[in-house]
Amino acid sequence: MNDHPTETGLDPQDWEAFRARAHEMLDRAMDHMMGAGEGPVWRAPTEDLASRFSRPVPQDGQGGDAVMADIAALMPFGVGNAHPRFLGWVHGAGTPSGVIPELAAVAMNANLGGRHHGAALVEKQVVNWCKSLFGFPEEASGLIVTGTSMATIIALKAARDRVLGFVNRAEGNGGGGLVGYASAEAHACIARAFDLLGLGSDALRKVPVTDAFEMDIDALRQRIDWDRARGLTPFVVIGTAGSVNTGAIDDLDALADIAAEHGMWFHVDGAFGALGLLSPEIAPRLSGIGRAESLAFDFHKWMQVTYDAGCVLIRDEEAHRRAFSDRPDYLSPATRGLSAGNPWPVEYGPELSRGFRALKVWAQIAEHGVAKLGQVVMQNCAQARYLANRIAQEPMLQPLAPVSLNICCFRFVAQGLDGDALDRLNDEIVIRLQESGIAAPSTTRLGGELAIRVNITNHRTRLADMDILADAVIKTGQAVVDEI
Repeated sequence: MNDHPTETGLDPQDWEAFRARAHEMLDRAMDHMMGAGEGPVWRAPTEDLASRFSRPVPQDGQGGDAVMADIAALMPFGVGNAHPRFLGWVHGAGTPSGVIPELAAVAMNANLGGRHHGAALVEKQVVNWCKSLFGFPEEASGLIVTGTSMATIIALKAARDRVLGFVNRAEGNGGGGLVGYASAEAHACIARAFDLLGLGSDALRKVPVTDAFEMDIDALRQRIDWDRARGLTPFVVIGTAGSVNTGAIDDLDALADIAAEHGMWFHVDGAFGALGLLSPEIAPRLSGIGRAESLAFDFHKWMQVTYDAGCVLIRDEEAHRRAFSDRPDYLSPATRGLSAGNPWPVEYGPELSRGFRALKVWAQIAEHGVAKLGQVVMQNCAQARYLANRIAQEPMLQPLAPVSLNICCFRFVAQGLDGDALDRLNDEIVIRLQESGIAAPSTTRLGGELAIRVNITNHRTRLADMDILADAVIKTGQAVVDEI
């Protein structure tokens, strides 16, 4: 009697048939990307698609051909960010060249938590390139992560732990009375990081902004003094390099000065705006990044890398490593063999299992170069200014914020409608534009008013798309008014 179960595996039984299927899917993917600017920006998922992805868990596989058919059916129903008139959220468009490193990464299936292997060398080079680009010293540390949300948690944990002498890693925060400061326009991921780190979101002071939506420096100084007078410990000030609502850039040099004056950690949230450093016309406004203790930013936005890929850089490598390093016996370091290559990435973040995101980032920079990537940044900012000029010429359109980078906020106005009615009108305009597939802007609130928010983070967008959008807003707005 054989007590051993029948052995099996998951490799194809027919490699040539699998190769043909893979080539067919590659052709479908190429066709999809070649047509990125055609058709509607967004399509609502159909009932057929929903039924395909609401089946019970399969006990027996349905086979590769059936799976590929489902994937092919899915592809037209993405969020739409590859289309040149996807203008609502700060999403990069990706590039066809991104397919190639993703294929290699799947084939290698590397775990970037640690150990001594080729993929780790790629991540180290990407981090070193980023340190050079942003003015961080060679001895600084960094990590490729999912995005700025995770990068922020990592950076603020290092900041918190350093001010507490790292004893909190074993003893907990102990009600240390730590407080930090960010613009009222700062991204919500910062307050979320305070929550997750046990500081409490109320410990993040939301500092008022100027008319340009930049942090009010005098208000920041007053709040720091107020907190110190009450026995609290200001430990971090966070500058925004490209706010999510308007693209505003805080006075980073002034914030660096205040942080140094008070012995605070200076962190920069540069989710998309930090890559403005690639543009000669924007770089001077971002010079303060080189003075930061830490920086969080994304590659999958203005660098057009396929989702997901972000980065954290930390000037104080020792503080970074002490905030995370914990090598149990089975992960003991070595000077030779597979356990060499120390320190490992897991000593700089919470994840031991980490995908090979660095390869697609490395390939994007290596293939296109930072000068061309910077050119895309410049043209997106020029397109936002072009749209702002068009809006200024249209009596039915009202600007609601200055254009700082690549975001333009405005609204459709109509006589006889009060504030609430105008809010409802502009919300309906945006929804109709999305449903029609003409364009996909989003909404936000500025000064209590609902704004149509246009963000341009797409290398495929052209000036003509701005005119198509403006014309569509006016036509749709008039249609909605006629129905009231």
